[in-house]
Amino acid sequence: MRYSVLVTGCSSGIGLEAAKILQQKNYFVVASCRKNEDVARLKQEGFKHVVQIDLADSESIASGLAETLKITGGELFGLFNNGAYGQPGAVEDLSVDVLRKQFEVNVFGTHDLTTRVVRVMLQQGYGRIVHNSSVLGLVAAPFRGAYNASKFALEGLTDTMRMELRDTPIHVSLIEPGPITSRFRENALKALQANIDMDASRHQQGYKEAIARLTKQGPAARGTLPASAVVEKLLHAFESSRPKPRYYVTWPTYAAGMMKRLLPTRLLDRIMAGQGN
Repeated sequence: MRYSVLVTGCSSGIGLEAAKILQQKNYFVVASCRKNEDVARLKQEGFKHVVQIDLADSESIASGLAETLKITGGELFGLFNNGAYGQPGAVEDLSVDVLRKQFEVNVFGTHDLTTRVVRVMLQQGYGRIVHNSSVLGLVAAPFRGAYNASKFALEGLTDTMRMELRDTPIHVSLIEPGPITSRFRENALKALQANIDMDASRHQQGYKEAIARLTKQGPAARGTLPASAVVEKLLHAFESSRPKPRYYVTWPTYAAGMMKRLLPTRLLDRIMAGQGN
């Protein structure tokens, strides 16, 4: 079997590291990026197979997957759904359009691509699907409501699909990284500045603290790990005969999972409320 895999969101961070390491381990990697200029850049950097997939555009998803299957000869062993972004902002400051845009990429686009791939995998009789979620798919934190909601939704869809595919040879897993070195904060800051009217909000202090966190040099949180730590979990999900439903990566994710199970809701709220700055 040729282990061909499609990785989304490869312009930087976790997606780029996943594509690099998988390629080094002789996987047949098809990397995807949202922007054509990033597609061209990755090809210049030595990636042979790179396609354009914009998760906010169903036509782009369809054409990108079609190109991927043409490259792989019509089969696909693995899909790593990594493409996503974080939209900061207090819930009351999120317009419906901004919230919809967050879901369009993190949920609807990911769902669209996944269901198309599932049909391919069912026909070929094997496959691995891995979604890159977040510690914020386990617990909520202030000023991250849009991202929280999108990851909660992704986890609900994934848990349901895993049960529905339990009598097939397709395995479905979630990775919940926590703080990882990437361009995530840089992109989140751009989304905050572009889509939230901070001057008109009652959360002035909260936004000042959010901007300080997003612009902080170096790791923004204790327990931050490099992107390669996520890829270690991805490799297990692809290679194990019994992949786990969930993979925690950093100790903040392990802590959040434990608190979610053990603590009363109000106490968990009090702890997580301190994560707004």
